[in-house]
Amino acid sequence: MSVELHTLSNGLRIVTEHMPGLESTALGVWVSAGCRHEAPEQNGVAHFLEHMAFKGTTRRSALQIAEEIEDVGGYINAYTSREVTAYYARVLKDDVALALDLISDIVLNPVFDPREIEVERGVILQEIGQAADTPDDIIFDWLQEEAYPGQPLGRTILGPTERVRAFGREDFDRFVAQHYGPGQLILSAAGAVDHDEIVRLAEQAFGHLPPSSPMTPEPGQFAGGERREVKALEQAHFTLALEAPGYRSDDIYTAQIYATALGGGMSSRLFQEIREKRGLCYTIYSQVGSYDDTGMLTIYAGTSAEELPELVTLTLDELKRTTGDMTEAELARARAQMKAGLLMGLESPSARAERLARLVAIWNRVPPLEETVARIDAVTLPGLRDHAGALVASGRAAMALYGPVKRAPDLAQVTARLAA
Repeated sequence: MSVELHTLSNGLRIVTEHMPGLESTALGVWVSAGCRHEAPEQNGVAHFLEHMAFKGTTRRSALQIAEEIEDVGGYINAYTSREVTAYYARVLKDDVALALDLISDIVLNPVFDPREIEVERGVILQEIGQAADTPDDIIFDWLQEEAYPGQPLGRTILGPTERVRAFGREDFDRFVAQHYGPGQLILSAAGAVDHDEIVRLAEQAFGHLPPSSPMTPEPGQFAGGERREVKALEQAHFTLALEAPGYRSDDIYTAQIYATALGGGMSSRLFQEIREKRGLCYTIYSQVGSYDDTGMLTIYAGTSAEELPELVTLTLDELKRTTGDMTEAELARARAQMKAGLLMGLESPSARAERLARLVAIWNRVPPLEETVARIDAVTLPGLRDHAGALVASGRAAMALYGPVKRAPDLAQVTARLAA
């Protein structure tokens, strides 16, 4: 398997990886524009824009977009995150040119028909309503807002209802002009792919664009806070966040291995102690979410109102215990899980294309897989315990609770217990 990189004269980056034996190709355009790149009055526009890309271009109607990709048995989709908007497709190798033409068309030539804006506005408002009615979705938006209050990184991806109701064509045009220049685009492809052919097609599709430079978003500053929404639900939903490294940090692999050992699987501490031994919940886990300059270790659990106080206390105590008694066996197990997840994921061309784009966005190169594995293997037990100690000693945490949560300790009690 070979990774190749090329940059067009206008700054658009192209990365490909040929995977022998495959008959299909995954490819897409990753745009360095998510909700953290929005001004306050733009919150939600990146996601709305992603929806509108499929609603017609200067060359194709929405129906033609769908029919052309499905006529060849492929699929096309998109997503918006806090730092990226991605438009991607999967097709057989003979249809790569069609897929790239479709993706470049929806990225560069959306018409933003006012009638379609109104239709999609209704769809997004339904999406916001659905998220609000799903406790284990909405609670993570609240946690993000508490962790990064008053900052772009703390805002929701979908945006507030009142903003979505007000967006018009000029809002989309402005955001595209600000963030969809070639310096903010990465074209990534993996599978049955010919690098030179991809470069040739990319030059045809994107080469006419004038050069652009990415806009640097406002730095993220983890602050912490608490949001508690009491409601008569069957379950009490609890989330806790502590600051973790950003994905450019040398400590990112330590943070990921720690999160896995703490609550990343059935053998993890939180799962074994709180679910298996005590039966206090059905779901409990921890994970690390990283951004360019910051990140969060997040713990989630759903339990009953009666069990919630004990669950929170035990969770905090497990966090504290990891500073001194994390074992070599736990490190080895978490390391193996992380490497297996990485390697298994790379069997998919779609996962490879996304990984390529992400690495180019971070490092402007694709580190060899051996380099990544070596960094995972380099995490030590003292380093893991030191990382745990820094988390516990930081004195800052964010917490969001939803449901019958009156009896849960407040944030001051949580941080005091961690510091004790």
